[in-house]
Order: sequence, then C-alpha cells, then structure tokens
Amino acid sequence: MGTVILACQTLQDELKMAIRETGVDFPVYYIESGLHNTPELLHQRIQDEINRIDNVGIIILVFGYCGNSLLGIKSETATLVIPRVDDCIPLLLGSSEARKTISKEMGTYFLTKGWIDNENNMLQEFERCVRRYGHIRALKAMKIMLAHYKRIMLIDTGAYPVESVAPETRDFAGKLGMRHEVAPGSPRLLHKLLQGLWDEEFHVLTPGRTLTMNDICCGDDEQRSQLRLVVK
Repeated sequence: MGTVILACQTLQDELKMAIRETGVDFPVYYIESGLHNTPELLHQRIQDEINRIDNVGIIILVFGYCGNSLLGIKSETATLVIPRVDDCIPLLLGSSEARKTISKEMGTYFLTKGWIDNENNMLQEFERCVRRYGHIRALKAMKIMLAHYKRIMLIDTGAYPVESVAPETRDFAGKLGMRHEVAPGSPRLLHKLLQGLWDEEFHVLTPGRTLTMNDICCGDDEQRSQLRLVVK
C-alpha cells in the first residue's frame, strides 16, 4: 500500500519544491486555505478528506497544530504522520527552534507568498478596512490589532523570487511603522517528512490511533520506538 500527502494549500509552493528536491512521487491532495481562523472547520475538513482516502498505508499531513485543529484526527485504515509543530511557520523556517529564536527577539508577524495569496491575513484585512472606513481609521485599527508585533518578517523559502512579494510586505510594514525583514527559510522539515525520517520531530499514529493533547504536550516516543516504517 502506498503513501499520499494531505497538505495546506498555503504551503503549495514550498511543498512542490520539496517534492522536486527529494524525488518522491506521492499523490498530493490540498486543503483549501482560509479555514485557519475557524479551527473546528479546518479539523472537520481534514478529517473528511482522510476518511475519503482509501487503499493507502500512509497519509502524510503537511500541517501544524493550527489552533488545535488536529486534535482528535485519526485514520481507521492508514498510518498518519504529523509534524510536531504549532503552526506552519516552523515547516518553512526548518525547525520549531528557529521560530522560537526569532519570536523571542521581538513580536514578529510572519508572511510568505502563500499566506498573501491564499490566507486571510493582515494585508487583506487592511485593504478591506480602507475600503469600508477610509485610510486613517483603517490605519488606527490596524495599529491596535498589531500592537504586539514590532516587525513584519517575510520568509524567503526559495520556492519563488522573494522580491516578487517583498515590495508589498515592505510597504505594509512602512505604513504601520514596523520593521521589515527577510529571513531565510529551510526545507529541512519538509524533506524529513517526505523521506520518512520520522524522529522526535513527528507524530506517527498507527491506524485507529487519535492525536491527543497528551501527544502534543508529552510526545509519543514509545509509540515511535515500536514502529519501523519504510515509505513505499
């Protein structure tokens, strides 16, 4: 039985690049973007797609926990492999540690081309506010909403020319009086995920096993040590 990938559409550019670089040929099914603001809907959409997939041994989920939207996720027939990350940002930076280090420096609002094109983000919200309330009121509202953040950070994932989106994010940061920086991304976690290198950075759930809060908080090393999988 083979392997399929179920992924967030926001990560489509980066996932396609990782697939090219690793040479895997697994089928990919994308979950439409825009559900992250309602984790319960994202959860149901992912579970429905898992239930629809049959005749495979492994389903690789290219998602973070995303507001606990993966809690309770399971497959009755396939093994699920899930990155142990709070959201999608570590998948683009290469590790949870990289994300924590950057966030500790100052409040940081991360963006990529995928988020700008597909997700409900602050750039889109600002434009909606301008159309509805005018530029001055929209700017005041946005500064209140982003009071915790001190900089906009565009992640250069290497999946596209970063300057194709940098002018837009730089302009947005300038309007809000925030710093604008570009951080190098890394496909490290995506490569490990696709190549079957599932160590402590991943959850491996055998058929019928549910992702629980205990997994997220405490890990599942015992389960992983009992399981030896070869991606086919």
